[in-house]
Amino acid sequence: MNKSVAEFNEYRSRMNERILGADNLVLKRLFNLDTNTYADGALSVKTKEMLGLVASMVLRCDDCIKYHIERCHSEGVQEKELFEIFAVANIVGGTIVIPHLRRAVEFWDQLHPTK
Repeated sequence: MNKSVAEFNEYRSRMNERILGADNLVLKRLFNLDTNTYADGALSVKTKEMLGLVASMVLRCDDCIKYHIERCHSEGVQEKELFEIFAVANIVGGTIVIPHLRRAVEFWDQLHPTK
């Protein structure tokens, strides 16, 4: 795994533990709701992760984009599918999403070290 991918995952895990360790009921429920939203249901986990990636790009949240790219990778999203996801996100979000597209492609490439 690429160093920056590992650093992102380590930071995310460490901070999530810190946040959940504060034992705030609302935050715990919010994290639980997020987890359950992406569970398999009428829509597959893969589809939900692709939707999450589009929404994250439109909202311009780089951390969320990285998270959903990694989840899409884990769910078997192929590069051709990924670029269609990116196309939808850029049509919905407009050209302001392009800088996030660049960073998203860079992160995807870090998950595929042969690129």
